[in-house]
Amino acid sequence: MDAARSRPQLSVVVPAYNEVESLPALLDELRAALGATQRTWELLLVDDGSRDGTGDAMESAARADPRIRVLRLEKNAGQSAALAAGLVRAAGEVIVTLDADLQNDPADIPALLAALANADVVSGVRQGRRDSWLRLVSSRIANGMRRAVLGDRVTDIGCSLKAYRREALADLPMFVGVHRFLPALCAFRGARVVEIPVRHRPRTQGVSKYGVGNRLWRGIHDLVGVAWLKRRLVRYQVRGE
Repeated sequence: MDAARSRPQLSVVVPAYNEVESLPALLDELRAALGATQRTWELLLVDDGSRDGTGDAMESAARADPRIRVLRLEKNAGQSAALAAGLVRAAGEVIVTLDADLQNDPADIPALLAALANADVVSGVRQGRRDSWLRLVSSRIANGMRRAVLGDRVTDIGCSLKAYRREALADLPMFVGVHRFLPALCAFRGARVVEIPVRHRPRTQGVSKYGVGNRLWRGIHDLVGVAWLKRRLVRYQVRGE
């Protein structure tokens, strides 16, 4: 069988750090949602150096289901590194990303795929945010600053539930903090980016690994670098292509 025929239509990339409690329910919900798409799929679970047994639980799930692939980072490298490791190894023509903490609802995946019919990137916008007031305020500030500096129209960059055509992600630069800017980077290169509303659920298992200190202030710091990158991107088109 050649590579094109064996390639799944859909890849789902899920970075996780110390999420062993959420994993069983997440896998059940993902199987149900992906089954509803009527597409062939693979699930890439990326263990970001967890210390609570997350990686072992992932490998146990993969032994029971050949559609699940597990990547285990040697040590905790952060959300951007874990996501990049999954994206570069994803085989599907469409790539979906989401968090492992169950706040993203896998049942929204079919709606993302439907919206992708007329777009290259679909970014979720969380409805009825189930976060603390401090997290909501920091998110609003960071999103507002990003839109003002970069000029992109993504209103909820903190939502990890997104869908990409494979070609939209091809050869994008990867750096610390890139998970906050992927739709913007795609848009800079001419990708069609749309947003759709998605559900947001309260965290019921474990605790958040990302606080205001590494969401707001680090995001603002990364913004300077992305603004520079936008100005320096090479843009060209070959005549006749």
